[in-house]
Amino acid sequence: SSQNLSEEFAEAARQLKKEAPRIQFGKIDVTHQHDLRKEFNIQAFPTVKFFVNGSREDPIDCKGVRKASTFITWVKRRTGPSTVLINSTDQAEAIIKADDLAVIGFFRELHNDSVEVFSETARDVPEMPFGMTASEDVCANYGIQRNSLVVFKKGKPVHNEVLEDGRQNKLGLTRLIKSFTLDLVTEYNIETSVKIFDIPVENHILLFTPTNSETFSEIYENYQSAAAEFRGKVLFVLVDTNEARNGRIFEYFRIRDIDVPAVRILNLTSDAKYKMPADEVTVENIREFCQSYLSGKAKQHLSSEKIPQDWDKMPVKVLVGKNFNSIIF
Repeated sequence: SSQNLSEEFAEAARQLKKEAPRIQFGKIDVTHQHDLRKEFNIQAFPTVKFFVNGSREDPIDCKGVRKASTFITWVKRRTGPSTVLINSTDQAEAIIKADDLAVIGFFRELHNDSVEVFSETARDVPEMPFGMTASEDVCANYGIQRNSLVVFKKGKPVHNEVLEDGRQNKLGLTRLIKSFTLDLVTEYNIETSVKIFDIPVENHILLFTPTNSETFSEIYENYQSAAAEFRGKVLFVLVDTNEARNGRIFEYFRIRDIDVPAVRILNLTSDAKYKMPADEVTVENIREFCQSYLSGKAKQHLSSEKIPQDWDKMPVKVLVGKNFNSIIF
């Protein structure tokens, strides 16, 4: 909530006052400050912006940060080095074991495009520790080829991304890394819904099915297998159709009991919905659906009523989704 975030923001200001007195925190109620609201294009509340070197041009947006500790990390990484330089295996182990998740960059040398992209990404992911190393010993200890980004979860490497110069972009890496804060498949509920929308992945695939059905474990296994291939590109969500509190989502996707198990893709930016063309939830069908969507070949799914039999009997024609295009265009 806004109130909660306001308190965390104030706590961050208190803590940073001692450590970094040059960084000032302020808050503005823009309810009546229409000019300010327009100048900085404030559309959602609360919005946090970071102004650098006394300039009001192009402030940096601070998004998805909810805790005081994360605010502090975010600000520190914007004003100083964004990653810890690792020179020994002990140092690497300390970072990897300190938190649930850690990200380490293994590089041949510490001055190239990949290092730059890695450091930029670290600024945008303040929720987890970032370290980088060019030490041969450290790379050899983990058996990792240099110029790789490795995500560690609970002390074990769970993803290795080779960083080719200039091939990765910061947004792609940010999405990939942040997706590890969720499970491969996230079950939708009140608690997880906030986390799901915090991940900057705009493509969501949803499996609608009762979790107590006889076929559930097989369907779920297929869904999970496909999820591993699209990490960071498509966010995999499970919606239990037996859970009454999920009713609003069924309505939004116009899913009826006879439709389940059903698979849909939603693009959060355009609000466009897509329906999996195949009926069976197999790894191959899900994979094809995701690939055709990502390559822009999937057809949008427009929910529509049946075309009424007497739609063109009267001077004013009756249009529904199914005949709208053909009649109007």
